[in-house]
Amino acid sequence: MFDVMEYHKKLRESNITLVYSGPLWAEGIGGFATTLKKRLEFDNLPLETAQEVFSVFVEQMNNMLMYSAEREYFAADEMHSEAPKGTFIMGVRGSQYFIQTGNMVADKTVNFLKEKIDYLNTLDRKELRQYYKQQRLENDNPDSKGAGLGFIEIARRVSSKIEYTFTPYEDGYTFFTLFATIGGEE
Repeated sequence: MFDVMEYHKKLRESNITLVYSGPLWAEGIGGFATTLKKRLEFDNLPLETAQEVFSVFVEQMNNMLMYSAEREYFAADEMHSEAPKGTFIMGVRGSQYFIQTGNMVADKTVNFLKEKIDYLNTLDRKELRQYYKQQRLENDNPDSKGAGLGFIEIARRVSSKIEYTFTPYEDGYTFFTLFATIGGEE
């Protein structure tokens, strides 16, 4: 049997305040966004930090919605639907917020993602701003469903380098984890 009390204790010890794993819908993300906004209000953050946390949350959730290779299928009566799947974790350590997301990606996109994030991690704030403007005009990912600005937006708002892992899975898929830290000193 699953021990909810032990799980709750581990979440508290890890400073995790919000967790979700499962299918994602744009409408459902609105509920998480409302919860996050309330949390940021209660934490009485400076407006700029609250906006950075919220922006990183939105970008990471959008990335999972658009690019998760794992889908859950639903069928009820004549209605059929599918939803991308992913995991979202948010927590607070001192005055720093951390947001971690995870989802399956096709193996063919791993090198592109790695190169993109590694490149962004080499840029300073001014260079990120210039790169953002340049990328709005061109798109270097033919599989992209957007302008490829999400990772740039995250890089512009984090307080340290973007961290990530790729864990090989099976059947041509890899589990992609993205970790972002926003805010003041730990």
